[in-house]
This record gives sequence, C-alpha cells and structure tokens, in this order.
Amino acid sequence: MTVAAAGETGQRVLTPTTGRVLKRSLFWVGVVAFLAIIVVIVLATAGSQAGGTRLDASNAAPPGTRALAEVLRQQGVTVTETSSLRETEQEIADPSGTTLFLYDPNGYLTAAQLREAVRRASTVVIADAAFDTLQAVAPELALAGYAGGTLDADCGLTPAQKAGKVTSDGNGYRIVDESAAVTGCLGSGDGVYSLVQLERGDSQLVVLGATSALTNEHIVEEGNAALALNLLGAHESLVWYLPSVDDLADSAAPDLGSLTPPWVTPALALLLLAFLAGAIWRARRFGPLVVENLPVTVRASETMLGRARLYQRSSARLRALDALRIGSVRRLASLCGLSRTASVDDVVAAVADVTGDQAAGIRRILIDAVPSSDAQLVVLSDELLELERAVAAAVRP
Repeated sequence: MTVAAAGETGQRVLTPTTGRVLKRSLFWVGVVAFLAIIVVIVLATAGSQAGGTRLDASNAAPPGTRALAEVLRQQGVTVTETSSLRETEQEIADPSGTTLFLYDPNGYLTAAQLREAVRRASTVVIADAAFDTLQAVAPELALAGYAGGTLDADCGLTPAQKAGKVTSDGNGYRIVDESAAVTGCLGSGDGVYSLVQLERGDSQLVVLGATSALTNEHIVEEGNAALALNLLGAHESLVWYLPSVDDLADSAAPDLGSLTPPWVTPALALLLLAFLAGAIWRARRFGPLVVENLPVTVRASETMLGRARLYQRSSARLRALDALRIGSVRRLASLCGLSRTASVDDVVAAVADVTGDQAAGIRRILIDAVPSSDAQLVVLSDELLELERAVAAAVRP
C-alpha cells in the first residue's frame, strides 16, 4: 500500500501509478530478456560442440566418429546406424559381407542379446568391452585395466600393420586361454593388448580397447585412420550399432515404479495439492500487494518516529544515522549556496570554509563515524544539529 508523504506544511507526494512503474521498468525488462536469449544461445552452442554420444557415427563433436563414417561412405562402404538389436538384425541382409560395430557403454544388452548380436555378422568389432561382455562372448579374455600411449603394431593383423603406430586411451585386455585361436595386438607390456582378434570358424570377433583412435579428435594422429578404415571397412556393409533403452529385456529387474504400491501415487498427489493450497493460503493471508494513490497526509514527525522504532528494534544504528546525515547534508548544501548536484565532499569543503573548522572533523560527522551503541548514536545526532546551527549562524549573522 502506498501513501502520500508530507512534511509539516502538508505537501502531498503521490505514488506513481502502475502504468508509470511499468514504463520505467520496461527498459530493464528488455535488457534481462536480451541477456537471457544470449545465455540460451551460448549454452546451446557450447552443448552442441562439446556434447553428444561417444563413438556415435553421426556426432561431429570431438568424442564422436562422424569423420570416420563419412570417409568410409566415400570409399563405398554402406554405413548404417542402428539403436536396437531388432533393427540391427533387419539391416544385416548378408552376414558374410557385413561388419558389425558394437558399443554398449551403458550395459543395455544381456548376455543372450550379446551372443545373438555376435552371431549376426562374419566380422564383429566390440569397442571397450566390459567384464560382462567378455564373459558372454569372449571368455578367453580378461580386463587388464587402462592402456594408453602410442602403441606399436606387434602382430600380423592387416589393420594394425598398415597403421604402424596407434594412439590408445582406453581398456587393455589379457589373454587367459592360450589354447584358443586368439591374436593379441597393440601391446602395452605385461601381456596387455588393446586389440585382440578371436577366430570363431568362419567369423571373426575383434575386441578393441583403443577406441579413442576412432574419434574425431584423434583420428588424424599416428596411424589411427589406417587402423579404423581397414578394421571397419573390410566389407561392403558396416552396421554401426549403439544399443539403447529399446534393447532392455522384458525380464529385466523391476524398477521403482513397478515395486511401488498403487496407493502411493494418489497419496503423493494429495499431499502435493495440500502443499500448494497451504502455500497459496499463507501467501495471501495479508491480501495481495496493490498500488493505490490514497488521499492521506502523513506528518514527517510520525514517519520519523515510525522509522526510529524500526531502526531501534533491529539495532540499525548506522542506517538511522545515515538517514539523519542525508537530511543534514541537504540542508547544509542549501545554507552554503550549493546546487542539488553537489557531492558530499563539496559540502564538507564548503562547511569548512564557512565555519573555519577542520574538514576532517566535519567529514567524520557527516560520513566516517560509525556508532557502536545507542549512546554514540545520540552523540553523533547532536553533533549534526550543532554543525547545522554553526553553519546557519555563520551564513546568517
């Protein structure tokens, strides 16, 4: 609620109407809207550059593999992206002429689904195979931790020999079944390899740990491009399979929603409605805020006493003193013949010239002094009165 403030003379000061307030704030609303648009654009741009799924053939960001996929297409390889096992099976028309690239970092596929996917193509490349993946389709191998750095081609596999050197920043694998038809390559020492090929009759299973060599960020380093192109471009068709939630089996573990009793959801909805009703009730208990011009005259003494009680209750001594100082500075500037735009330093200098007192002492009264008790507040207010009286006596002898 707004009222008209007045002094002893009964002068009225009307509160601005809602329309005037909106017009004054229109500029700042426009500024805030403009800044919000800029922030949204910057965040969207940054997200598109730095985000995206890793090893995604359509992702042009550094962790993606769009560059590799486009080069393979230019060389005549048909690259097809899939996101479910059913879609992958439909896209593999000729298993003998198809390479399947599989990357399942979130573990969407079960052991049975992994084995089914591996049987679908003559050449299967599994990127960053985890423990469960190895147990399902490559029990001859075991995880051997991190393997990084620049690795030499130390085997007879054609893709590795053509690459010569490959940069790695991923998993390493150790061969635990020496009797199997397994070839380890890109060794980092102690029997750890970043590329392992397993012969399964007429098919080949390749476990690749040096997956960073395929990404847009590192494809041009060392022989990474040669390794990727020869490994994934051996056949006319390449199915790029990144499993998703569509592959979750129907027999998967029940989620929280299925385990929750049916009465929980209505109860939560009722509690939410009760909370909203209580919030609205408490927020409107004093009524809405309105802007209204009231024909009321409030004496300056009443306003001063009301503010003084608030300052006293909150121990806001400095705020109360500043209110007194503002009035004193205005009156001193008027007595000294200064304009309304004069600064406090100008007032201090003028008062010092009129009274002959030190400017430092006047500045202490008008600016610097900070009351630490009610008694000091009273003393400083008295000094303000004495200063005004001294100036008035000096300019009006």
